[in-house]
Amino acid sequence: MNFKVKLLSYTPLEVINTAIRTCWDSHDKSDNLGEKDLDLIKRVVLQYSHHSTSEHCVFNFFIQGISRLNLMELTRHRLASYSVKSTRYTLKELRNETEFTIKDKERASKYINLTDNNNVDECSIQALENVRRLVNNAVNYNVTQDLIKYALPECYKTDLTFSINVRSLRNLLKLRTSKSAHFEIRNLAFKLYEALPEEFKFLFKDCVDVVE
Repeated sequence: MNFKVKLLSYTPLEVINTAIRTCWDSHDKSDNLGEKDLDLIKRVVLQYSHHSTSEHCVFNFFIQGISRLNLMELTRHRLASYSVKSTRYTLKELRNETEFTIKDKERASKYINLTDNNNVDECSIQALENVRRLVNNAVNYNVTQDLIKYALPECYKTDLTFSINVRSLRNLLKLRTSKSAHFEIRNLAFKLYEALPEEFKFLFKDCVDVVE
């Protein structure tokens, strides 16, 4: 499934160091994120599991093209913020489309995430066609955009801006990189990890399940 993750901005790592040293009143011992400070962060956050100090550090991502199913799974994670593309205002993107059939996989994939299962994809494309028909006949069918949303398949694509702190992202990665996680959110979890700045990845390596 071809969706994209872009890191928009993030809190500097030094903020976690400042939070820890505030608790211990040890600002005078800082070495400006040198070996001493990095060892302190590793010890407090990873070894002692004092994760509250890591909540001050937040990552802001732009996620493009995930399914509504994936969005539903993602929003189960708390202490995160979500600004999601509105279907009420964007379903009009289907107005200029002609009928979708099973032969239109490439064109349909602009709007829905497809799988490698032809039977599932056929049903998904039919659902997309149902939505397209409702959008283009809204007046005749006496339906509003809000009503049409009830007909949207879970594979329908959406975009969002997503913000999450270190503590919550650790939890997300631990749960969602697991082999037992749904394959699409597992893929998303790895993309979120890959998008992180290199200097932060040591805070998450113990949470990432790379076993296939």
